[in-house]
Amino acid sequence: MKIGVIGGGQLGRMLALAGTPLGLEFAFLDPAPDACAQALGKHILADYNDQTALRQLANEVDVVTFEFESVPADTVAFLAQFVPVYPNAEALRIARDRWFEKSMFRELGIPTPEFADIQSQADLDDAVARIGLPAVMKTRTLGYDGKGQKVLRAPDDVAGAFAELGSVPCILEGFVPFSGEVSLIAVRARDGETRFYPLVHNTHENGILKLSVASTAHPLQAQAEAYVGKVLDQLDYVGVMAFEFFEVDGGLKANEIAPRVHNSGHWTIEGSECSQFENHLRAIAGLPLGSTATLGEAAMLNFIGEVPDASQVTAIAQCHLHHYGKAFKAGRKVGHATLRCEDMATLKARIAEVEALIKD
Repeated sequence: MKIGVIGGGQLGRMLALAGTPLGLEFAFLDPAPDACAQALGKHILADYNDQTALRQLANEVDVVTFEFESVPADTVAFLAQFVPVYPNAEALRIARDRWFEKSMFRELGIPTPEFADIQSQADLDDAVARIGLPAVMKTRTLGYDGKGQKVLRAPDDVAGAFAELGSVPCILEGFVPFSGEVSLIAVRARDGETRFYPLVHNTHENGILKLSVASTAHPLQAQAEAYVGKVLDQLDYVGVMAFEFFEVDGGLKANEIAPRVHNSGHWTIEGSECSQFENHLRAIAGLPLGSTATLGEAAMLNFIGEVPDASQVTAIAQCHLHHYGKAFKAGRKVGHATLRCEDMATLKARIAEVEALIKD
């Protein structure tokens, strides 16, 4: 079976690395000549809305998926005329627009921060008057890793903020005094079977995920699974989904979903019986889902801008290096380390060893 992937970045690369042992082949459609997944399959160099290239991809593969939600939903809808595409276009349409996403959460009874649709500076002024400050203003689409958003703490921050974010449709979210940020990685098969990985504690720095640590028997696991299950069923979803939450007053409030394999699930490569990448492929290919059981205490540490010397990283016991083969650039995810240990104390010590290798 041949899998088509819209996007050829590190997530596509890791999908191919997980799928090759299953006998799967890959083709990637990506406009970047240096797409880092291209060494692992055919690279169709084209824009995501190039219908001639999309037809070429559809003719060469058995099923299509995508590695990030910046892909236009129209692209997925077009491809679905010719070849199965998972997740579906409706899931992508909702997940890539924060207003649609938050509105769906509200309809399903999943708690969220207060939010408002912002189409102008006047809308923003009215929303701030209702929701209050501090608040977070985000573009409705395309923002990631801290991009396309602004924290509003005082009235001076509000003035001109709509223009500052490009005068594009935005959403204003009330600030949540959270005690932690967690995410749940789930996978749903074509027949509706669903499996969940453990909740993950996430630490961000400058808006970019820095560290993810898998939980053991988190008290909010069942609540998270219930919320995610509602969304998966609502969207008739197939594949892996990540759902990010805020921990607030002993419960969860929804932040956002990612309709794909996710950075906070990279620990599963060495830390679980079947990684998020393999399980995504199993789901979209119609294969039985793999076990999401953990193999010990596990974590993932991102390398932003630069990967430390490989000899130093691999010298750390129970540490696994994943280099994306991308050019180093400030603020760019260029690799990560996963750690799998027998107990939490050892895991924390190993994380500190890796962190000591990262340059400020």
